[in-house]
Amino acid sequence: MSDGKFEKADVQSIKQISSIWLVPLIAVGIGIWMLVQFATSKGPEVTLYLNTAEGLEVGKTEVKALNVRVGVISDVRLNDDYSAIIATAQIDKDAARMLREDTLFWVVKPRIGKEGVSGLETLLSGAYVQLQPGVAKEEKYEFDVLEVPPVAPPDAKGLRLVLYHKEAGKLGVGDPVLYEGFTVGRVEKVTFDPEAKKANYQLFIFEPYDSLIRKKTRFWLTSGVDLKMSAEGFSMQIGSIESLITGGVSFRVPRGNEPGELITKDFSRFRLYNNLKQVRERFFDEYLEYVMLFDESVRGLNPGAPVEYRGIRIGTVRKVPLELPSDRDGFSNRQIPVLVRIELGRIYGEVEEEALPRLKESLEKEFRLGLRASLKTGSLLTGALLVDTEVYPEEPMPELRQYRKYDIFPTKAGGFAQIQKQLTAILTKIEKLPVEDTISSLNKSLNASQRSLLAAERTANELTKILAQRETRALPGDIRQTLQQIQDTLKGFSPDAEPYRNLEQALGRFEQVMLELQPVLRQLNEKPNSLIFTGEKPKDPIPVKGAQ
Repeated sequence: MSDGKFEKADVQSIKQISSIWLVPLIAVGIGIWMLVQFATSKGPEVTLYLNTAEGLEVGKTEVKALNVRVGVISDVRLNDDYSAIIATAQIDKDAARMLREDTLFWVVKPRIGKEGVSGLETLLSGAYVQLQPGVAKEEKYEFDVLEVPPVAPPDAKGLRLVLYHKEAGKLGVGDPVLYEGFTVGRVEKVTFDPEAKKANYQLFIFEPYDSLIRKKTRFWLTSGVDLKMSAEGFSMQIGSIESLITGGVSFRVPRGNEPGELITKDFSRFRLYNNLKQVRERFFDEYLEYVMLFDESVRGLNPGAPVEYRGIRIGTVRKVPLELPSDRDGFSNRQIPVLVRIELGRIYGEVEEEALPRLKESLEKEFRLGLRASLKTGSLLTGALLVDTEVYPEEPMPELRQYRKYDIFPTKAGGFAQIQKQLTAILTKIEKLPVEDTISSLNKSLNASQRSLLAAERTANELTKILAQRETRALPGDIRQTLQQIQDTLKGFSPDAEPYRNLEQALGRFEQVMLELQPVLRQLNEKPNSLIFTGEKPKDPIPVKGAQ
């Protein structure tokens, strides 16, 4: 501008980005990378159905497998009808392979029950969901959470069986399965079939005890203490300590029976019996039914009482009495019908149904030979009766007939009834004795004897006087000796003589006995069994209010 001219500047626009913008760009890149990593590493979501949400917290309650964290509870909500809890668990990607059709879930928390104490470690750490991996091929993402831990994992070695019973509540999950008192398995599941109206109890028998399960194996309920009082006496059986507390189920092949083939198929079905006695009875399904007609009292004879032959059980009493007196008969029929079963398996072993007619003919032949049934006392402690059979060759040939639709088994009065019958006959004869006439005749005989003795005494006195006279002394010695002997003989019948006193005492005692016997005879006439049973005990005195 020194020469007075202005120079024109050359202006150019320059575009430039600040390096500060690299920071957010890098942050966005890292976020995108983390999002991709999260999306690719995220595992599947699992839906769990529970009865209660006790112990579950969103974001805190972990899902564990073999004590390793494999997921977390991400959501807990009620279902649409508020009947259950739906929990969502986020499972790690590495644990996704564990989710199979047979995978099991349950909540681990402190438990105190008949199966023991468990989950104590969660008192401080809190409850968690336990995952038991499955081995099935099909995948699954919805599960029902078990209320109690499973007895055995799906891949455990052993045998699963199903027992059925008409009543529920006989067994609980975790109850022991016993063989000769040793625990060889557990009850795994309890369900009820509404169509069949039967309860199903699933058992798991651990290996190698599954080899004990045979076709003829029978299962029955085991209680801690089995107390029984029957015609067979008093018996008590005590199981293991665990069965004493919780109960359980026992099994074995009944003794004396073929075990059959080995059971290897899972979920084979067996019947569950109430007790071992019922198991034994079921092996005698082939039987012949008879009616026994008894004249004596059947008090103490109960259904289930044994029918024995010389101490060996051959049958069972089924119904006492078979039926009550009808309006037509009333109580005029003195015989009481009792239905019994002659269980042929107890006599001949295994019996086929086709052999029943032949065995029935054989039994009727025994009737003709004198086979009879009678009542006997089975237990003096309980007063229970049993039916005893014996052969009495002297018995007359019976008439084989029927009572209603059943054949009649011939009977004979039992031992007690026979004694009572004999006592009644004896007392009847005693009652017919002319006791009053006998006592009157004895009194007359005693009076006559007394008069005779007085006459003899007078004669002896006269003889004494005669012998004392002078003329008698002049008689020959033989005559005097004869008179002296007569005098001595007559003195033996005087009131002071020993024979007279003995005879008088004997007649007096006999008269006293006959007088005392009269009330006894009256008592026996009114109550013939009073010789065996004492009279009724006097009633306790009842205090009354005294006079004012």
